[in-house]
Amino acid sequence: MDRRQLLASALALAAAAPARAQAFPGKPIRMIVPFPPGGGTDFIARTVSMRLAESTGWTVVPDNKAGAGGTIGVGEAAKAEASGHTLVLGQLDNLGVAPLLYKGLPYQPQRDLQPVINVADFPIILLTSSASPYKTLADVVAAAREPGRITFASAGNGTVSHLVGELFQLRAGAKMQHIPYKGSAPALVDVVSGQVTLLSSSIPSALAQVQAGKLRPLAVSSARRSPILPEVPTIAESGVKDFDVNVWYAVFAPAGVPAPVVAQLNAALHKMLQMAEVQAAIQAQGGEVRPGTPQALGERLAADIAQWREVIAAAKIQLE
Repeated sequence: MDRRQLLASALALAAAAPARAQAFPGKPIRMIVPFPPGGGTDFIARTVSMRLAESTGWTVVPDNKAGAGGTIGVGEAAKAEASGHTLVLGQLDNLGVAPLLYKGLPYQPQRDLQPVINVADFPIILLTSSASPYKTLADVVAAAREPGRITFASAGNGTVSHLVGELFQLRAGAKMQHIPYKGSAPALVDVVSGQVTLLSSSIPSALAQVQAGKLRPLAVSSARRSPILPEVPTIAESGVKDFDVNVWYAVFAPAGVPAPVVAQLNAALHKMLQMAEVQAAIQAQGGEVRPGTPQALGERLAADIAQWREVIAAAKIQLE
């Protein structure tokens, strides 16, 4: 090999070295779960982490960072190194609603986070006691045109279950009294007993009581019926046109992650979400897998922030 060939070979090796050094992922990927173990977010995050690791050979480690309605974990993700090795499973509550209600959040989602992929959509379900005289959502609307007759429970002020109830009132011309609870469990007890008329809840939180015959499902908030409760009509089918709300769960990274890394993450997650066992696991919880592009997720976040800003203003929702 002459001198020119040696030089060319050396230059080729030098050019290849940075490419190898920059190969992604270069270390384990941390998936921040902004809620405690055992809940719906934790289930989805662990399913995604485990199946992503299996399908790619990467090391993906879920890390529960709970507190303040998920905002602590999301805030930690927003401050992480923008390499793609820290991700967070965010959702509508802590990314689309919390920034509108809480002052002093440690992040602004559209500024500090990079959308990667939507994972799944879960509708909110409206229910009443099985002993209730209201057989359909139309019955509730008719009664709710008289102020004071209908009360509705949610998992708390400013939660998506609360906001869906407020949006339903606005669209249906109903007048309901909101009764906020600290979580779904105490709300379920009072609706089953008939102390509160209506419950606005996630499907997983109420499913056991529906299956036990203690709660009567009236409608789901999504545009399509839920695969796990196919006999339950949508709110739109029940007379409130164009009603379509889902609680989405999605993967985000810190802002500034290089575009090729975002594309690689999106492609790997998209492929994983097509796995039959992943889709079956999420459907068993009442959701549907709905992957898409980072751009589509960013646009959805922007649209949701705009919609819920209007609802919060119209309903005069304030948190202390």
